[in-house]
Amino acid sequence: MPLINFRPAPGINKEVTDYTGQGKWTDGDMVRFFQGSAQKIKGWEKFISTTLVGAARDMHNYVALDGTRYNVIGTDRKLYVIEEGTAFDITPLRRTQARTNPFTTNATTTVVVTDASHGAAVGDFVTFDSFSTIDGLDMNKEFEITSIVNTSAYTVTTTAAASGSTASGGGTGNMKYQISIGPEFSVPAFGWGTDTWGAGGWGSPSSVSNVTLEARQWSLDNFGQILIATVLNGGAFEWDPDDGPTTRATAITSAPTASRIGLVSTPDRHIIFMGTEGTIGTTSSQDDLLIRFSSQEDRNTYQPTAENTAGSLRIADGSRIVAAERSRGQILVWTDTSLHALQFIGPPFTFGLRQLGQNCGIIGSHAGVDINGVSYWMSQDSFFLFDGSVKKLPCTVEQFVFNNINQTGSENAFAGHNGEFNEIMWFYNRTGSNQINAIVAYNYLEQTWWTGTLARTTWTDREVYDNPVATEYLENTTANNEVISGLTDGATQVFLHETGNDADGEAITAFVKSGVVQIGEGNEFAFVSKIIPDVENQSGTLNAKLEFKNYPNNSTSVTKTTSFTDTTDFVNLRGRGREFTVNLVSNTTGTAWRLGTQRFDVQSDGRR
Repeated sequence: MPLINFRPAPGINKEVTDYTGQGKWTDGDMVRFFQGSAQKIKGWEKFISTTLVGAARDMHNYVALDGTRYNVIGTDRKLYVIEEGTAFDITPLRRTQARTNPFTTNATTTVVVTDASHGAAVGDFVTFDSFSTIDGLDMNKEFEITSIVNTSAYTVTTTAAASGSTASGGGTGNMKYQISIGPEFSVPAFGWGTDTWGAGGWGSPSSVSNVTLEARQWSLDNFGQILIATVLNGGAFEWDPDDGPTTRATAITSAPTASRIGLVSTPDRHIIFMGTEGTIGTTSSQDDLLIRFSSQEDRNTYQPTAENTAGSLRIADGSRIVAAERSRGQILVWTDTSLHALQFIGPPFTFGLRQLGQNCGIIGSHAGVDINGVSYWMSQDSFFLFDGSVKKLPCTVEQFVFNNINQTGSENAFAGHNGEFNEIMWFYNRTGSNQINAIVAYNYLEQTWWTGTLARTTWTDREVYDNPVATEYLENTTANNEVISGLTDGATQVFLHETGNDADGEAITAFVKSGVVQIGEGNEFAFVSKIIPDVENQSGTLNAKLEFKNYPNNSTSVTKTTSFTDTTDFVNLRGRGREFTVNLVSNTTGTAWRLGTQRFDVQSDGRR
């Protein structure tokens, strides 16, 4: 028989079995499809050498007026700005208090700190300064709070044990509390008031819940060169590069103190808060569907008058605003069930609001991305686009993604754009993990999909920097960007992507697997004797694994393995079966490849 050409259609199709997947790729990892061909993804390297406290939940890049580049990262525990490769903690302070003799030691590494109405929780951060040494301990540093004794006292952990025991010492100094940390991922809330009235036993807290504590999220934007940072269900803060990277962000004067999302409209330059307070400064008045905007070109005016353009609107469909993205001529606003357009219309109403779609909500605050006026997003069970009308995206991996997603942590899903390869990437968490551990990617020009295990909590495309910048959460690593006593594990590493072929010096294991290959209608046995590889841009070794079966449900199979490099003319192979699948794998450093059309020498063969 003549040689058989082997070139499955581009993209991964996980909606088929191996047998019905003839002529398709049915599985893969770390392999993208570009210009019709499968190729191993490029590598990445560290953007900064240090790691940051917490899990990154939003990232924003911009250039200041003097040309300095800034990368801003908000985690569940901190807010950072990276100035030309060096990270600085600019987390806002919620409280500064002077105290006298607040420390009590007991000859261990545990120190009790007394501060009436401290308002802190376990995991919050506090910095002490100007205190005197107590029992050999210098307390003038930053601590993570270890435990809460009561509303007037908590404990911190020192790196060395106190040399003695002293009650109420340390002299006079200052306590500076950073804004409270948020949940690492969304969790059900238990206790009184979290279930329906009358459920459970009288006087007992509920063991089930219809209330969720949402994961800490940030909305990051810039008003000119001034950073605008809004924490989910919290306050809005600003940071000016002219003040220097060692200066912390501060609360925006007169801005709402509880909002879900904050962004800046362009080109009219209003600061817009969504899911915000009905009465500014009263957190209990927060309305998850209310939109409030500042006066034009004014960061500090939100009360509407006849002389300004401040105002408010309210969305009618859905239970809460979840996400917002600037698009062409409008701002798209998603609730948990619907899509709306917010458009600048000028005086007297300033902004107009119209509904664009129903039953098309978004899964998380960063699960949508806009590309040249077309928006793409991930909902609770599908992918959508808006290009003038709402459309559901046909997806060849849809069941695989949504049948295996962990809904508890799904609000952390993050959408990124990789313009070099025309890709939208959604990073999400699969069942069994509350942390992001998977990717599903869509090539919007070629309409192909691929999936994998690339775990990134945030992503920004190459614009300010020459390469995309992304973050990975290291659950069992202690951050080392700054010295914090008693710091618990959980750190973010920042990477530059699409550079080299390796994972920061380590091998990337990449594979792509086909559906069944057979002769004719599958009623003949095939004998494969030779592979003629066709691979471009290859470096390193590419392994080929052919699995032979007689029937689709055979519990037994025979696997033949071979390999080839860029100098291989052909490889001999001896494999028989009614059908076979092809799995191409690379797992060594420095490896790169892009598949062309492989050819197999296949002959019809009798059964032995």
